[in-house]
Amino acid sequence: MSDTAVSADPDFDEDSEGEDLGVGPDSGPNSDPGSSSQAAAGAPQLLTVPPGTRADRLDKVLAGLMPEHSRSRLQGWIEAGKVLVNGGPAKVRQVVGPDDELTVWTQPAPETRAFAPEPVDFEVVDASPDWIVVNKPAGLVTHPGAGNWSGTLLNGLLHRYPELAQVARAGIVHRLDKDTSGLMVVARNETAQTHLVRQLQARSMGREYIALAHGWLGAAGRVDRPIGRDARVPVRMSVERPVAPKPAVTHYFPSRRGEVDPGGRVCEVVCRLETGRTHQIRVHMASLGHPLLADVLYGGKTVAGAGRQMLHARALHFEDPGGRGEVRFSAAVPADMAQVQENIVWNA
Repeated sequence: MSDTAVSADPDFDEDSEGEDLGVGPDSGPNSDPGSSSQAAAGAPQLLTVPPGTRADRLDKVLAGLMPEHSRSRLQGWIEAGKVLVNGGPAKVRQVVGPDDELTVWTQPAPETRAFAPEPVDFEVVDASPDWIVVNKPAGLVTHPGAGNWSGTLLNGLLHRYPELAQVARAGIVHRLDKDTSGLMVVARNETAQTHLVRQLQARSMGREYIALAHGWLGAAGRVDRPIGRDARVPVRMSVERPVAPKPAVTHYFPSRRGEVDPGGRVCEVVCRLETGRTHQIRVHMASLGHPLLADVLYGGKTVAGAGRQMLHARALHFEDPGGRGEVRFSAAVPADMAQVQENIVWNA
């Protein structure tokens, strides 16, 4: 890898445990793809269904009159009450025809809200003038993307720290899956961001996870298998004939063994990342035949009360860009994961 900041990953999906994010000229809060979309709703647009138009469903007729908008988006406006027919409430399947009067309040595309400040709940473990260490809760998406254009950690960071609007990706340099909890570092200025990105590239930033997996791992080991998109299931990543694979290295250390009924054997595993790829630990553990509990995407089962993949980023260390030397942080597993641990009968 280059020792300079790199451009953003084009496959930025909604949940990407451990993934390292570079920074580039198009990765700032004001560079979202919807920023040039139509403005927020103001005066309505008045349309008359032309003579000769065949009577049809409202959404179909409206799509013909407003071809610049997708039919699914128009359906959303109708369902949200942003379209009237002859001055009255409208329904998607309502039939309209010639001379019907349509009133439409055009709405901004959802992606235009991607970089808007929003109050979002998350814990700040520590902060300096150069960085913020966050303990991300499970269920919170790190960065806006398809299907999650608002309510993300990025939106919350911009709300709590408005100055991050001047930093690419609001200072985010690596991310966690939506359903993975734990520690992340956010840069507060471009100099610090570049410094932290270089540490990720040099593999000198330390990230340690605790996972609960099916089966019993025998001994500590290392998985060195490139990860890319699964050719058959686009939402999955894979080490088996992956599309556009990237190097991926995970070190794992089984810490204890146990059993759960039903569910059979389970183990607690400490994982340390050398690289940060989408779903890296989840994919590598599944490749060993030990998928994470409740990680149904990769073959895990919902046992011991687990309601999400059992993965938590518990430790983080890096060199302080401000010159304080190495700084270290830790975060205990959240309550839901602690309860699953309690539900397992551990071997003495």
